Amino acid sequence: MMRLSMTRKGPMPPTVLSAVTVIAVSFAGSAALAHDDHCAAIAASVAQAGFNDRVSVSCTEDHAVISSDTYPDHDLMTGIVGTNEQVPVPAKYAAPILLSPVLGQTPLTRDAALGVAVNGVPIYDYTGGGEMSVADLAHHQAQHDTVQTGQLDICGGHAGRGDDYHYHAKPTCMIETMANSGNDAIIGWAFDGFPIYGDVNPDGSEIAEGALDICNGQPDAVFGYRYHTSPDAPYVVQCLMGVVSDFDKLPRVRPLEHVSGDKLGPGRPPRGGVDDLVFSQKDDGQRSMDYTYQGEDYFIRYAPAETPGCYDFQTRTVTNGGEVKSGEFCR
Repeated sequence: MMRLSMTRKGPMPPTVLSAVTVIAVSFAGSAALAHDDHCAAIAASVAQAGFNDRVSVSCTEDHAVISSDTYPDHDLMTGIVGTNEQVPVPAKYAAPILLSPVLGQTPLTRDAALGVAVNGVPIYDYTGGGEMSVADLAHHQAQHDTVQTGQLDICGGHAGRGDDYHYHAKPTCMIETMANSGNDAIIGWAFDGFPIYGDVNPDGSEIAEGALDICNGQPDAVFGYRYHTSPDAPYVVQCLMGVVSDFDKLPRVRPLEHVSGDKLGPGRPPRGGVDDLVFSQKDDGQRSMDYTYQGEDYFIRYAPAETPGCYDFQTRTVTNGGEVKSGEFCR
């Protein structure tokens, strides 16, 4: 397990758990936090949520790096109908959050994560395959909406093309497990350095109609700006309003690589969806996703291989015509 660590200039607050409260009082009404205080706020958001036993935060001159294995400690894959026949596998991930955020003039979008939840799980926009462009932001992409097409589990996430778990909507199950769950709890951070909150303002008041901008954000007295989740599309951050000079270099989860046995191509959603999809896991690392399609049973199963970071897979998928395949894959 990873421990919470911070590298910063100057003394730390009396306790990291009280850092956000101290900062909010000291900087209320300011445009943004100073570098070190922003670092403390990001670290405190993870610690207060109760995730610092599985997520680490370290600060450099420019970023707070939130590191994890992207594999949350809550229910996974339950409720998915429009499965892409991919399965969640732990993946090392280091999310860089800017410590001196600045609002820009042009929204930024990409076919990968736009931020990270406080439990270390990446946060994407609501589309399933990065179909969003800047020109599309003002128009709901219903055909690519992961919520409306049944691609997400009851927790707001699913496994992507890299067999990596991530959120496309409000991370409901994570929020339920947060030690500090409440309206004022930060649930994640966008890569541009601004925080992400839930469906209402931090003081519990309703967000006025039309208050959220095209990226699902609005001004904030402490951080200068903040994002929100929402019951309706776009559900979560759909673009970044801050300046990110290295936007094209932001991290992506490394996909699994074939080592031996049968090769497995990327999964394709079976037409009409599947039934009774269940994801189960054992303490020894064995995991299985089982479902039916047109009366036939299918599955994707894996267990840790002898080589660290590698897994032995056995699958029977609609994508592969029902043929049973097995092989070893590594991150």
